[in-house]
Amino acid sequence: MADFGFRLSKSSTLDLDRIDTKVYDRLCDTDPDARTCMACGSCSATCTAAPFSGMSMRKVILGLQRGQDVRPMLSNCMLCGKCTMVCPRGINTRHLILSICRIYDR
Repeated sequence: MADFGFRLSKSSTLDLDRIDTKVYDRLCDTDPDARTCMACGSCSATCTAAPFSGMSMRKVILGLQRGQDVRPMLSNCMLCGKCTMVCPRGINTRHLILSICRIYDR
């Protein structure tokens, strides 16, 4: 079999009828700023932890919308607040992170 220099990757298709968005729904109930995020990436660009751990508030919110467990990514956050300072929508991302952690602790 010939090697053409590429491989088929696992499908990233989501079955929207099967995903569990309870954590995201609870987050939106407690902190409506979660729906305000437009996923611009400003938070990811300034994140101190991102180059070393892949931490990204944008990925966290997207993961919650997809029903994924985002706790491993949140554990890398240093709560430095740089993402809050650069957010064009004025979202208090530190509060969002703490709210997500409280939801998982319930």
